[in-house]
Amino acid sequence: MLLNDYIGEATAYDKKLMLERKDPTSWLKSVSAFANTQGGRLLFGVANDGVLVGLADAQGDSEFISETIKMQMDPVPEIDLSIHEEGGKQFVVVEIKAGSETPYYTFVKGHRDAFIRIGNESVKANAIQLKRLVLKSTGQTWDVLDSPFLRTNYAFDALRAAYFKKTEMPFEESDFKSFGLVGSDGFLTNAGALFADDSPIRHSRLFCTRWRGLTKADGVMEAVDDHEYSGSLLSLLSAAKLFVETNSKMMWRKKPGGRDEFPEYPRRAYEEGIVNALIHRDYLEVGSEVHIDIFDDRMEIFSPGGMPSGDIVQDLGLHRVSSLRRNPVIADLFQRLDLMERRGSGFGKILRAYDLESHKRGRDFRVLFSSIHMGFTLVLPNLNYGQTIEGLVGEEPMDGSGKADVMGESLVRAVGDVDWDVDKNVVRILDVVKGEPHVTQQEIATRLNLSLRGVEDMIKRAREKGLIRRVGGKRFGHWEVVK
Repeated sequence: MLLNDYIGEATAYDKKLMLERKDPTSWLKSVSAFANTQGGRLLFGVANDGVLVGLADAQGDSEFISETIKMQMDPVPEIDLSIHEEGGKQFVVVEIKAGSETPYYTFVKGHRDAFIRIGNESVKANAIQLKRLVLKSTGQTWDVLDSPFLRTNYAFDALRAAYFKKTEMPFEESDFKSFGLVGSDGFLTNAGALFADDSPIRHSRLFCTRWRGLTKADGVMEAVDDHEYSGSLLSLLSAAKLFVETNSKMMWRKKPGGRDEFPEYPRRAYEEGIVNALIHRDYLEVGSEVHIDIFDDRMEIFSPGGMPSGDIVQDLGLHRVSSLRRNPVIADLFQRLDLMERRGSGFGKILRAYDLESHKRGRDFRVLFSSIHMGFTLVLPNLNYGQTIEGLVGEEPMDGSGKADVMGESLVRAVGDVDWDVDKNVVRILDVVKGEPHVTQQEIATRLNLSLRGVEDMIKRAREKGLIRRVGGKRFGHWEVVK
């Protein structure tokens, strides 16, 4: 096998022109990083530009490498070491297996360090990254660990409503244990704490901003709309989707028997992006939150934590992206609620949604996926930005909050005796209820950024006007919009 074949087979490798003996940190850090992440190869005798230089004493170098790894690493990683001959020259190839006893430390000149692989670099692991490596060695993920919060101190109305909507069965107390939401001695797991209505994990927050212009500093009044949300993962998901729909517009044109609609963003794409940001974020990153920033020409969705594998997504090519799940308990419950698919197809769904729009509009759109070690960003282009649509009649918010023909003129007339702010919010409340009949009034208040008292008053008015009614009891009943 040629050395280029070695390189072609490996997703991670380092080339070393020669073996550094006086300061082995220059190559031991790569051994540590490969063992702590996905494995990789070290090629000694190859220059950075790929020129095959060879080694003067490959046998001696291989023995030094083997002995140094045994003496200056703990635990000792599993390696395969071989001498390769090519073009009359000798090279040493060290294959490092991905380890199960992480972290793998190096001991050089009195320093004890562990390294991880980020892209094509080996970097020293910080405190948070060391915690991840310790978790990896236990075979556990953060979301399965016990939290300090007792199950009996928290309500799960949003989860119960979503589960009943999907299965038409009540969420039983035994399900908390079955689904990994309760651990030992009645304490919530971290996943359970994230699904609680008033989640006690305070850094599980969502920041949403609609900016004026193309950057965060285009004008004096940069933020057109700005909200911070907290609560259960389900309420964050609903709030995020509603924020996007409230701050995006639908262009449309008439056609026989209906109309053609031209949204700024494909619903399937931004919903998938939001779901991925919430369930795959790294919750060990305490000082960071999920952000949704909408500009005139694009939407950016940021999630704390890079790729679970340590890869840089823009260096891989999307067909090579692994479907590792950082938080499998959270992902499993989202799948049970039909909020995401079981197979790792998130990137494909987003790309296919834009491919359909490209075919419809005769124009290519570029979705961007980018990651660094501390975060992942998805950039969705605005389909309507800078476009002229022949036969355009008008546009409206995608959530229907400011346009009569979304909910019907009769509905707006029916609540026309109250002031416009209340009128608009009643329409928004009814639109939410139409899509999710089991939604709670607290969830409505959170999603629409309204007070609970205000929502209660507006629902009362809507009920008095015969626009909405309650079917069934308070716990397992549902709302019904009267047509």
